[in-house]
Amino acid sequence: MPDTPGRGLLALVLLAAGAAGCGGGAPSSATPPAQPPRTYVMGFSSFPPRPDVPTALRSIDTWATRSDAGLILQDPPWAQLLAGTDPEALVRADPLNLANYYRGKGLRVVATLDITNGVDRTGESPNLLATGHSLTEPAVRAAYARYAAAFAAVIRPESLGVASETNLVRAVAPPALYEAVVDAANRAAAAVRGAQPAVHVFITVQVEVAWGRLGANAPFAGIARDRADFPFTEAIGLSSYPYLAGFVEPEDVPLDYYARLADPAAPLPMLVVEGGWTSAPLGGLASSPDKQRRYIERQAQILDTARAAGVFQINFTDLDLASFPMFPPGSSVSLFAFLGLVDVNLTPKPALASWDAIHQRPLRP
Repeated sequence: MPDTPGRGLLALVLLAAGAAGCGGGAPSSATPPAQPPRTYVMGFSSFPPRPDVPTALRSIDTWATRSDAGLILQDPPWAQLLAGTDPEALVRADPLNLANYYRGKGLRVVATLDITNGVDRTGESPNLLATGHSLTEPAVRAAYARYAAAFAAVIRPESLGVASETNLVRAVAPPALYEAVVDAANRAAAAVRGAQPAVHVFITVQVEVAWGRLGANAPFAGIARDRADFPFTEAIGLSSYPYLAGFVEPEDVPLDYYARLADPAAPLPMLVVEGGWTSAPLGGLASSPDKQRRYIERQAQILDTARAAGVFQINFTDLDLASFPMFPPGSSVSLFAFLGLVDVNLTPKPALASWDAIHQRPLRP
């Protein structure tokens, strides 16, 4: 997943928002015909199409009307945290405002803390490296556990992810970094449970890696190693971008794409916390707005098969990459720039109507 262009904007956005109420952009109020229930909550994150406060707020207000929950994705504020700033003060200064904004719209709150490089899982968080420290240091992992505990105590999300795409990190990062992730996540989980036992703690795995889709002729791998290394996990978060893994048509993705990752002897709830299908062709990847629409519909079938607990489309909007100076031309983030269900001006794509139709199904977990 690309690093999060909206993370540094959250404080600015919510400061400007204050206690603002719900916005427009609601789906049609016409009563739909009776539809089968869904087991999964649906939602988005706060990423804006560009670092512009009014547009960011309008984006949140628009997707909130077609969601059950809001997703917070947060890099630990490493510089301040390692400089000794109180973790609770750091949480109250930024993500608490966003959580309150979500709840003011009647949304549940789910969050993930990302401790490696979201753009390149071979390496560490750039913000952490900028401090001259590494996750391989015990003191850094201890600081992370304190931050996770403060986040859980102050934000009180329904669920909190403490490590991201663990199987991908294990596959491509140095062993010492993966070992540090294992230790950091286990420490954080214990700290979260001590601070706020009601919060469900989880990790995320990369679905394409689990299926062996990112390597030539690689076999299905599953996630048994992840379940063993992170025994605390109370759910399995999923990251999935099938268009990057050789699937040409959305209908080619197997119906048991998520369900096959479950352990029948010890099943856990599954929730998609990032993923999607690009609406634009990218180099040798052929796609279109209609393919994206068909993927949203196919994913609903995949979610139904798995009896999933949640699905989050990180980017509600496309990303205007030229507006984000941290992403140079040719950045790998361009692979994820057209995942939105609306464009950078919040103009709907065909996939939005499909999302809305799925959301109108009654929610029965």
